[in-house]
Amino acid sequence: MTPLAAEAITDAGTGQLILAAVLGIAAVVLLIAWAKWHPFLALITGSGVLGLVAGAAPGATIDSFTTGLGNTVGSVGVLIALGSMIGALLAESGGADGIVNRIVNGVSGAALPWAMAGVASLIGLPLFFEVGVVLLVPIVVLVVQRTDIGLLRLGIPALAGLSVLHGLVPPHPGPLVAISSLNADLGLTLLFGLICAIPTVIVAGPIFGNFIAKRMPLPAPPILATAAVGGGAGQSGADKSGAPDFVDRTDLTNPSDPGEPVDDQLGRRRNPGFWAAVLTVLLPVVLMLARGIAEIVLPEGDAVRNAFEVIGEPVVALLAGVFVAMWALGYRAGFDRKETSAVLGGALPPIAGILLIVAAGGGFKQVLVDAGVGNVIADAATDANINALLLGWLVAVGIRVATGSATVATITAAGIVAPLATTLDSPTVALLALAIGSGSLFFSHVNDAGFWLVKEYFGMTVGQTIKTWSVMETIISVVGFACVMVLSLFV
Repeated sequence: MTPLAAEAITDAGTGQLILAAVLGIAAVVLLIAWAKWHPFLALITGSGVLGLVAGAAPGATIDSFTTGLGNTVGSVGVLIALGSMIGALLAESGGADGIVNRIVNGVSGAALPWAMAGVASLIGLPLFFEVGVVLLVPIVVLVVQRTDIGLLRLGIPALAGLSVLHGLVPPHPGPLVAISSLNADLGLTLLFGLICAIPTVIVAGPIFGNFIAKRMPLPAPPILATAAVGGGAGQSGADKSGAPDFVDRTDLTNPSDPGEPVDDQLGRRRNPGFWAAVLTVLLPVVLMLARGIAEIVLPEGDAVRNAFEVIGEPVVALLAGVFVAMWALGYRAGFDRKETSAVLGGALPPIAGILLIVAAGGGFKQVLVDAGVGNVIADAATDANINALLLGWLVAVGIRVATGSATVATITAAGIVAPLATTLDSPTVALLALAIGSGSLFFSHVNDAGFWLVKEYFGMTVGQTIKTWSVMETIISVVGFACVMVLSLFV
């Protein structure tokens, strides 16, 4: 976990600290939104601006930043890497295709949007949002072609399932960053996140999808109309049919055999099976949930609780998931050891940018905390009697709309409200992490890469994307936060 400041790195007054925070955050926003800098560089520069304006010694600012960066990589980076490995095996083995086809083929008619929301939520547990979109949208298009169900009636539930899981449920980067920054209990956050995810997916998915599809009928995008996606068996990454390469790129190489494309190394596959894929997806979640439940119902020092605390530790749970995936999805799909290693290794380069952004964000957050900005905000919120959950959500909303980055919004908001978290009980801190996660999804628009990804895959105009995707993201943010506030009444 990332520690809060033991001693402030500056003795600046309240006004100067507020100015430092505003200018530091403004630097990040402008460098990302206007100058088009990579968020990694923008966060480093913003940390320097914050420390300089706050009057902190350059050496102290650097030490604070590197401490936050290192702690974040240690607590969050490893989990992102392990989750990406599970997602890579799930996609490349054909396991994800098996889950999707089994569920979609088992239902029809009015139940299809609900099934699509369910399958998106299921495969969204280990897969990053972008990978999930690439995986699911071609399947949505094929189902639309085979039925009389509109594109948005199926597409919106799929996007909602992926987005909600990405924003509210670990081991995705956003929730993990919030948990680490606030020292929240992962088991409780996971439990509450799953509880909030269900009504949020329902409202933003099938219900909104049905509403908007009647008012904006869209044809299946012709670019994807011929993409072959069903049945991962026999396919390898970017296959000859033109289907998208879900995880590995043709320019990625196997570290054990430099120069040879990963996908070219993968032989013919056989589908690992529906239940093998489901077990792999759910195992880490079940282990982490079991830990959270054990910590609630069993006394400290109990042997059973101690055992669950070990196997439910996020690193252990996800590592167990990787080991199971290597057999259930790798071996059962016909991969040999070299091919399995190629897929696992190929899962890491695509997340390098995410890891660097998360790490730099952890450094920026730590400078905010060490400079004392969080304490100023906490004191002001206490004096004004502002609810901590509302404050966290509002700050995340503001940064999200300004930068377009859910990760930057989560990191910044968590850093600002972190001192408030020390005054809250464990369940409320978990809800605070979810409030920030909900805020980080608010109104995705033209400064968000996800906006353009959805626009292009669905063949929509900018206006249509705002009316569908942007509104859906706002519904997710508002409904998710409402659910958090309702839970706060009972915990």
